[in-house]
Amino acid sequence: MKIVNLDAYTTNPGDLSWNFLNEFSGDVHIYDRTAPADVISRAKGAEILIVNKTVLTAEVIDALSPQLKFIALQSTGYNVVDMASVHKNNIVVSNIPKYSTAAVAQLVFAFILHFSNRVSLHNDSVHAGDWCRCPDFCYLKSPVFELSGKTLGIIGFGSIGAEVAKIAASFGMNIIANTRTVPADSKFKDIKFTELDYLLSNSDIITCHCPLTDKTRNMINAENIAKMKKSAYFINTSRGDVVNETALACALNAGQLAGAALDVLQTEPADCSNPLLTAKNCIITPHIAWAALETRRRLLDVLKSNIEAYLSGAPQNVVS
Repeated sequence: MKIVNLDAYTTNPGDLSWNFLNEFSGDVHIYDRTAPADVISRAKGAEILIVNKTVLTAEVIDALSPQLKFIALQSTGYNVVDMASVHKNNIVVSNIPKYSTAAVAQLVFAFILHFSNRVSLHNDSVHAGDWCRCPDFCYLKSPVFELSGKTLGIIGFGSIGAEVAKIAASFGMNIIANTRTVPADSKFKDIKFTELDYLLSNSDIITCHCPLTDKTRNMINAENIAKMKKSAYFINTSRGDVVNETALACALNAGQLAGAALDVLQTEPADCSNPLLTAKNCIITPHIAWAALETRRRLLDVLKSNIEAYLSGAPQNVVS
């Protein structure tokens, strides 16, 4: 049985191990990354194909059938796989659900605290000698604010949205949320579930945790940004295509929003022409919310379990 991993590097840049794959087969091939032109030649003959961001088009999947039986994703999202072709060829696809919940919520609050406390700005100022020259014991380079009493709007209330809400509650924030399915769990009784328009116009900070669908694609557009407070901050750690990047950049540059922080973009790696790279008060990190060592170790544990389940005849975490 041949096992191929087409893009192993981001999951394991060298601080973890792929040795567990050898428990399943003596024919294991691991590639750090794979160009589109090399996907078929590298994956040909594989029964199990492991991918993260490598796109498996209908053409690729048809070319790898009938040998290909199982696609093991190194991600929660499965938009890189042509699902119609998978179903036609009777291939099982399993993802890694909920592995990054804590890590993504942590980055959301790193962004929020960046805006509320301006730690890096003031640290740079002190090291530049500003405090040494200051006649007062305290000074501000930019206003800072308390999170207590502020309203956090959460778009999408799955496991990550719920974790963000839990952290927000510990800061004394008011929480409103917009989601397809309102949870019945009583532990969310202090959260106000609202229509999107209400959330956009009443939130001090807005954070996106929704899946990418036809409804959410381009959801943060000029029309919806105009509904936000000029003092509001926008955060996206979901999918880049949720945001109209030109509209967001224009709003930031025009002062229609106080700031934005993003861990995802429409094109990754970033396109140097992306207007957000030069937009005012825009923080961008290179899709690292999921990348903590503990998070990636958890991912590999689930990946191993998914392969074991497939080989036992009872696949788990199957997406359709």
